Amino acid sequence: MNKNLNKIKVACLQLNSQSNTDKNLKKIEKLISLAVQKGANLIATPENSNVMHPNKDELLKICPTEKTSSFLIRIKEIASANSVWILIGSLIIKHSKNKLINRSYLINDSGNIVSKYDKIHMFDVMLSKNESYNESALYKKGNKLSVAKTPWADVGMTICYDLRFPNIFRKLALAGSKIIFVPAAFTKTTGKAHWITLIRARAIETGCFIVAPAQYGLHYKGRETFGNSIIVSPWGKIIKQKKSGVGLILAELNLKEVKKYRESIPSLYLNNKY
Repeated sequence: MNKNLNKIKVACLQLNSQSNTDKNLKKIEKLISLAVQKGANLIATPENSNVMHPNKDELLKICPTEKTSSFLIRIKEIASANSVWILIGSLIIKHSKNKLINRSYLINDSGNIVSKYDKIHMFDVMLSKNESYNESALYKKGNKLSVAKTPWADVGMTICYDLRFPNIFRKLALAGSKIIFVPAAFTKTTGKAHWITLIRARAIETGCFIVAPAQYGLHYKGRETFGNSIIVSPWGKIIKQKKSGVGLILAELNLKEVKKYRESIPSLYLNNKY
């Protein structure tokens, strides 16, 4: 572990998850190994890390419960074996006969789950006649925010579409977060239009580092995700970005910058009433 707790090396994995969970896990294991070699203290994966599947009925069949998830068990083992923290951007977990949960896990360097977060905002949109999404038909929405303690700083947890709701990010920052994770599977359509702008805006508004690992490329039935995994400073500066392909980015974050930029523009702490 980095002895200077004011600095943390964070890695973002960029994936192209498909319908085969075992194959997805093997690819993640290789990238985690590479991130560990590069000295990462905390490794973050995207939304839907374990599976992206075209058929809702099939998803309900193949997705395990939290207790039976071999994917989760294996990631916990990897974290412990390598003494590294891992943020699983999200796993698709069985909740009931007809519902799944889109859940993010923060796992510490002993392989223990420190915090969980269930995606609050469901992606129910119609982008065009040929492209629409209705997550609420299959997923049970979350109902509470999550701020977790790490040796370096408190961190906030969000998932993908939450990015469009700035009040969540403000609450996470006011609750003590210095880093906020935004694991995502942003569509190519909305990603090209809004992804980077929204990420930078959330960083500037909160004075937090934003760490956003993403899915990239073609998945199924023409679904295409935007990629552009990105790490942004509290000033809104892009520190690292991976535009395309499967792989990783890594950056050392100086957490003293959070205090510096929040003091220079103290908008986070104002509570004006209009």
